[in-house]
Amino acid sequence: MTQYHNPVLLEEALQGLKVRPDGIYVDVTFGGGGHSRALLEQLNSKGRLIGFDQDKDAYENRIEDPRFELVAANFSHLSQYLKFYGIQNVDGVLADFGVSSHQFDLASRGFSIRKEGRLDMRMNQSQDLDAQKILNQYSEEALSTLFFQYGELRNARKLAKQIVTFRLENQLETTTDLIQAVKPLVPQRIENKVLAQIFQAVRIEVNDELGVLKSFLEQAASVLTSGGRLVCISYHSLEDRFVKRFIQSGNFEGREEKDFYGNSLSVFRKVGKLRIPSAAEIEINSRARSAKLRIAEKR
Repeated sequence: MTQYHNPVLLEEALQGLKVRPDGIYVDVTFGGGGHSRALLEQLNSKGRLIGFDQDKDAYENRIEDPRFELVAANFSHLSQYLKFYGIQNVDGVLADFGVSSHQFDLASRGFSIRKEGRLDMRMNQSQDLDAQKILNQYSEEALSTLFFQYGELRNARKLAKQIVTFRLENQLETTTDLIQAVKPLVPQRIENKVLAQIFQAVRIEVNDELGVLKSFLEQAASVLTSGGRLVCISYHSLEDRFVKRFIQSGNFEGREEKDFYGNSLSVFRKVGKLRIPSAAEIEINSRARSAKLRIAEKR
């Protein structure tokens, strides 16, 4: 079994789903299976759980249970695969958008600023686009845009120019190469924070994370039954902003639309307040520290 991270905000996620023992649920980010195992414990023999994961490493953690099915696909294909399994509607959808500890800890995956490895960053290792291609082939303008939009870096233009200058003489092949390339522009006192933002920006581009997130939220709204619950755990402000806006307004601009009688046209209503991990959970699992959990119920 591959070591993935401890399931983040586990109790809060299960409470948020308001699990019905005979219901049908989807865990769209199976990973190490921590959330899924706990969810299965709350289902009876009639309950069903569908898991999604595009990372082939997750298959070492698959659960042998007749009530469970693991789909080898990105969760942007949610509707398509539910139809394949003859499922029209589900009672709850859980999404934990974080990169798993397993992916961070495996140097060869290229996700970590602390481990030297090939510039990869693909969640789905069968896809063509990886971090190497982006950093060696994207134009200065394209790099500047992704650093600004996905890394929220104020010196995005300078970073892009620095990388383009660096690669005139050296190909960027490893995580160390990227760190060396940007080093002159990274203040030492906030080095880890800035490097994490740079790596995040490249990772989001490699995996089209925000495009996938938008597609997923729209599909979740369509597959959930009335009264069904959506639970999303985000790890950076870009993801959380989209989740928050979509729950509130049914779109990604945060534009509230109402019917003739002044009722919200959003298919969801917010349930409770934003939840974050306790100090005790963060002490056990430091990667939980930036997690934010939001719950919505379909009207």
